[in-house]
Amino acid sequence: MSEQRPGDENGRAATGRPAPAPGREDVRRDAATSTATSRVAALGGRIARGALVGLVAGGAGLAVGELVAVTTGEASAPVAAAGDWAISVTPTWLEQFAIRNFGSNDKTVLLTGVYVTLALAAVVDGVLARTRLTLASILTAVTGVVGALAAVTRPAADTAAALPSLLAGLAAAVALRRLTIWSLKVTEPSAEPGERRRFVLGALGTAAGALAAGYGGNAWIKKRYNVSEARAKVVLPTPAKVLPAPRASVHPKVPGLGPFFTPTSEFYRVDTALTLPRVDPRDWKLKIHGMVERPFEITFDELLSYRFEEHDMTLSCVSNPVGGPYVGNARWLGTPLAPLLRRAGVRRGADMLLSTSADGMTLGSPVEAVLDGRQAMLAVAMNGETLPVRNGFPCRMLIPGLYGYVSATKWVTDLNITTFASSDAYWTPRGYAPQAPVKTASRIDVPKSGATVPAGTVVLAGTAWATHRGLAAVEVQIDGGAWHEATLAKADTADTWRQWSYRWTGAPKGSHKVKVRATDGTGAVQTPLVQDVLPNGATGHHTITVRVS
Repeated sequence: MSEQRPGDENGRAATGRPAPAPGREDVRRDAATSTATSRVAALGGRIARGALVGLVAGGAGLAVGELVAVTTGEASAPVAAAGDWAISVTPTWLEQFAIRNFGSNDKTVLLTGVYVTLALAAVVDGVLARTRLTLASILTAVTGVVGALAAVTRPAADTAAALPSLLAGLAAAVALRRLTIWSLKVTEPSAEPGERRRFVLGALGTAAGALAAGYGGNAWIKKRYNVSEARAKVVLPTPAKVLPAPRASVHPKVPGLGPFFTPTSEFYRVDTALTLPRVDPRDWKLKIHGMVERPFEITFDELLSYRFEEHDMTLSCVSNPVGGPYVGNARWLGTPLAPLLRRAGVRRGADMLLSTSADGMTLGSPVEAVLDGRQAMLAVAMNGETLPVRNGFPCRMLIPGLYGYVSATKWVTDLNITTFASSDAYWTPRGYAPQAPVKTASRIDVPKSGATVPAGTVVLAGTAWATHRGLAAVEVQIDGGAWHEATLAKADTADTWRQWSYRWTGAPKGSHKVKVRATDGTGAVQTPLVQDVLPNGATGHHTITVRVS
């Protein structure tokens, strides 16, 4: 018996009978399917070409914007301006989400989001341009106008800041129009071979030019506004009293516990500056005015001629969650701030020091906290080196005992003596308290939560702080039992954190919860009440889970 087959080359079916010839319905169905497939393919091709044209045109616009920003400043570049605007309108809950989940990388995430948004807008414009070229061109130009408005509404911006975005929108619209016309000619039945070549070469040339101009413009900006050389030339003043190095006893010798002084390169950064202000000391001035008898200005050279002091101080961010990383300890070099306010002559009734940074950020501090004897200062160095740009070069303000958002203005250029009743700093309308003393806090650093440790004696260690009040005790609780006093390292000053350790002997196998709490220098015990960072700092006991094997 022969093997059965679906059919053979003679058109016979498996039964040996001739296969039926295709009917008219089958032919029509196949033709319709082929036509639909062709239309879908054609539509996909048109969308792809439109998207490509939109992206290339948008890239050309951004490149022009970068080049123009060489003369108007890095913050006026289209992407930077859009990012700054996004920061200004970001709701507080989203801002806290970004800080909590991305930390110092939140700026990178934001910039990525801006680029993605602009890319999507460019794709839409490119596809629209194939059927509504004039409308798409207008929308592209309008995008530049929106960017210009975002640029000029920044606190420290001038009218020239609008130019990069305006010219970027114009350049993108011109490129979109030209490339779309060339692209449409390619699809015409009468298209000549040279039309395709013109479109391909035009798109590739525009894209290559945009890449070169964009990267070149950005590099030019970085070079033009680089203050590294100026920073390196700063000769730090000798403090009136050179502090000795802290005693070794301020740091428990526990493996994995961070150093007493936070390395400058690892010091936390939480701010709204998408592009770091790069201020040349030769151009820097500090203006002290407002409710004072004798307003005045000083230059950086004048500042360095004043009496300077060293002071060890822990700085913490109000956005720091319980057990979080946004706290650091450093040795600062600065001139006392109180004599400057006394020189200006603070008028009766003034209770707020409204400080402004070079990028327009405003912070509000109590005048009393500057004049009550604590070591508030204008700092120019940390840990023995000139302030890095990211930490406020050439000058920043520091007031012990207050969260950074009401005391630690980076790139400070203006001190306005006013009142809390008449003035709001940047964070106050966003739900933060106008005044915010640092709350007592403690943290377990060793071991990390979720770690597995051997049974027997387990060494716990960490850090606690109650800036300007000092610390009296740190206690540890295991599995909800009694509180046990930990060993505090020696104190440096009341304005610095203290590290601690605790030997947990006889740790049984299994999973355990460990809590920590601190008592400040006034005798107040850290509250167990859980509160988010809003409106004036998080509270609660830091808790970790440890598995003993």
